[in-house]
Amino acid sequence: MSTITRRIVPAIAIAGTMMLVATGCVAGENATASDSNDDTAATGEWSSDTLSIDFATYNPLSLVIRDQGILEDILGDDVDVEWVQSAGSNKANELLRSGSIDVGSTAGSAALLARSNGSPIQVIDIFSQPEWSAIVVGPDSDITSVEDLAGKSVAATKGTDPYFFLLQSLEEAGLSVDDVEVQNLQHADGRAALDGGSVDAWAGLDPIMAAAEVESGDQLIYRNVDFNTYGFLNATEDFIENHADLAQAVVDAYEQAREWALENPDETAALLAEVAGIDIAVAETVITERSNLDVSGIPGDDQIAVLEKIAPVLVDSGDVQGGKDSVDKALDSIVNATFAEKAVGGE
Repeated sequence: MSTITRRIVPAIAIAGTMMLVATGCVAGENATASDSNDDTAATGEWSSDTLSIDFATYNPLSLVIRDQGILEDILGDDVDVEWVQSAGSNKANELLRSGSIDVGSTAGSAALLARSNGSPIQVIDIFSQPEWSAIVVGPDSDITSVEDLAGKSVAATKGTDPYFFLLQSLEEAGLSVDDVEVQNLQHADGRAALDGGSVDAWAGLDPIMAAAEVESGDQLIYRNVDFNTYGFLNATEDFIENHADLAQAVVDAYEQAREWALENPDETAALLAEVAGIDIAVAETVITERSNLDVSGIPGDDQIAVLEKIAPVLVDSGDVQGGKDSVDKALDSIVNATFAEKAVGGE
C-alpha cells in the first residue's frame, strides 16, 4: 500500500464537476455530445456506470489520481472506475483501439501515428512535457555517438516516443533506420537486451532508463529534449461524443493531480518509486529533472508545432499506410481542447 495520504476532494470540487455534467459538456470542434447524453446529464446522473482508464509509470499524474482515488471521489458510487496499466504508448494505443480503455496515456508522436493509421482518438489533456527518451549504451560500450550506431543493433519499441527519438537522431546524424538493425522490444525488454549484450544500444524510456543508469551503469550517449514529444492524454471519439461528462471528470482529475504533484514533488517521486519498483533517488531524478509537469494541460499550437517537426520522419518511416495525406489529416484533427479549457479556466 502507498504511504501517500489519500486526498479527499472538497465538496465544492465535486459540485463544480456536477454542474458541468448538469449543463452538458461539448466535445469540441470535431465532435459534440449526443442528445441522449445531454438528457442523461441534465438529470444529474453520469452517462455510463463504468469508466476504463490507464495508468503508466511514464505518466506520473495518472499514478497520483489512481493512488488518491481522485476520480472515484469525483464520480461517486455510480461509476465503476477500472484501472489498466499501459507498459508503453504502443500498448495504450492498442487498448484504445480495441475499446479496452476509454482514456489512455501516450507520447504525442505515438498518438499522431495511431490517428494517422485510422485510430479514432483525440488528445484531451497534456500531462507533461518530458525528456523521457535518449540513446543508451552499456557501461563498457565503444559507441559514443549516434554516428557510431551504423551497422549496430538497437532495441526500440515501435510506435513510441523512444522509437521516433531514434529515427530523428539517426536522421540528424546522416543515417536512416536502414543503417541499423532495430529490434522491436517493449521498453523493459529493451533494457534487459542491452544489459544482456544482445543489442548494442537501446532507445530508452524513463523511469526504466533512469534506473538503468544507476543500477547498470548504462550511459546516455545522446539526449535532445526537442526530440521528445509531449505526454498526451487521449480518448476515443466515441467516448468523447457519448460520454462527455466522464471525459470532463477525467480532465478535471488530471488538473487536480497536477496541482498536487507540483506542490508535493517528493511524495510524487515516492509514489513513482513504489509503482515502478525503482530506487527513490532514481524516481526523484525522473520527477525533478526529466518530467516537466508544470505545463498547460490545454492541447494546442505548442503540441502541433512539435508534431509537425516529426511528421516528415513519420511519413518517411513507412509506418503510416496513407502517407503524408493521412498524417496531415491527423494533424488537423487530433486536438480536442474543450475539456482542458474548461478544467484550466474553471468554466
